[in-house]
Amino acid sequence: MANSIPAALRQFIAGKWEDGDGADLVSSNPARPAETVAAGRQAAPEQLERAVEAAAGSARAWAAAPMHERGAILVRAAGILDAAADALGLELAREEGKTVAEGRGEVARAAQILRYYGNEGDRAAGEVFSSPRRGEQILVVRKPLGVIGVITPFNFPIAIPAWKIAPALVYGNTVVWKPASTVPLLAQRLAEALDEAGLPKGVLNLVAGSGALGTALVEHQLLDGLTFTGSTGVGRRLAAAGAARGVPVQAEMGGKNAAVVLAGADLDLAAEQVLFGAFRSTGQKCTATSRLIVEEPIADDFLARLTGRLQQWRTGDPADPFVQMGPLVSGSAAEGVRRGIDAALSGGARLAFQGSLPEDAGAAFVPPTVLELPAEADAAESNPAWTEELFGPVLAVRRASGAAQAFEWAGQGEYGLSAAVFTQDITRVLGAVDGIDVGILHVNSESAGADPHVPFGGARKSGYGPKEQGQSAKEFFTHTTTVYLRGGTPA
Repeated sequence: MANSIPAALRQFIAGKWEDGDGADLVSSNPARPAETVAAGRQAAPEQLERAVEAAAGSARAWAAAPMHERGAILVRAAGILDAAADALGLELAREEGKTVAEGRGEVARAAQILRYYGNEGDRAAGEVFSSPRRGEQILVVRKPLGVIGVITPFNFPIAIPAWKIAPALVYGNTVVWKPASTVPLLAQRLAEALDEAGLPKGVLNLVAGSGALGTALVEHQLLDGLTFTGSTGVGRRLAAAGAARGVPVQAEMGGKNAAVVLAGADLDLAAEQVLFGAFRSTGQKCTATSRLIVEEPIADDFLARLTGRLQQWRTGDPADPFVQMGPLVSGSAAEGVRRGIDAALSGGARLAFQGSLPEDAGAAFVPPTVLELPAEADAAESNPAWTEELFGPVLAVRRASGAAQAFEWAGQGEYGLSAAVFTQDITRVLGAVDGIDVGILHVNSESAGADPHVPFGGARKSGYGPKEQGQSAKEFFTHTTTVYLRGGTPA
């Protein structure tokens, strides 16, 4: 049974845990809305001010610490998360709504990210260039930006923060972090792990509360950089605010990701992977598969395989280990998805499949839904299920006459985050690499998923600024100094 005693929510400022001074902050279980997972108070503006000042005051000493010393703290924090993965995975399921298995996996991924960046001191730290002048070398060294604002979303409440905070810290920056107010407990757990691992006072500061805190953070005069993941609208506003002040902004935003299944593909593999991409995490992933394009000759066969699997897909309380899909993060989020489904049906879509819900399902539940769009191009391409990021368990389907048309459709719209292509034909694979403009392309695997040692981010309107993760992270969290190094006249 889940713990019925709500956890106490606190703020972490200048190395100390303290109660918030703002309005009430309550984290509820979306599967059981009457159940409070954690409760406390939001951070007040004065607390945000102290958090930024603490980060600024700690910046010089933290940047001066050897990278190996900084990294060792991240490695210790990774071990703390690994040891608590079962308990934290259950808390994550209760707070956010993804299944316990996915929750445990996310905690393990956060630990993996911390460990990857914890070993950054063993990698190249700069570059040496030849000089055209005798007795001189040219060095390019990297330095931290300073105080980094981190604003993170609800859907990966510990993994996304880890892949921002870990590189920020290891490259010598200090951090002020505002998590999504719907998932403050898992944010607190990550900060607790870093605190327990020995992070110096003021290096990481956690302020949980409303979106107004994020606005105040990006407008703060001591801020040196901002990294954000969330909605396209908010991301664009933050990028504009940062640009107006000359503050670098890294923003990962929306996606409307397509899976393309071509004739000759392994259809059982494709059905499994499309299902995972569309319906794991209840479709609440920026990389989730929300569009499916199937070559006409195999469309009926493939859809039968996909819906056959969905017949066995169990939706319910995510704490139940036999459940494959839980609720959305809130009743209001689910209502928005239901409105999107209704608008798609009104626009000519056909309900190809809709799963069942348990009898006691609350307002946050939406069943897995497959919508087949009209054959007419204009009707299909104006349908909300094709154009809008519904951010829920909804898959829009179109039938293509061939690979060229499928790749063209996969690139429609302003987003370019992720795509998946299923084929056994290497020529089609090469065509997809050239023809689909996205930041991440999967071949014979689901559109979701990211490894910490490779770049992550979108093309076109899905991203702003340098990519995240891997060695790409240093392009945002550091700046370069070119050093012309010359000694005196040799003796």
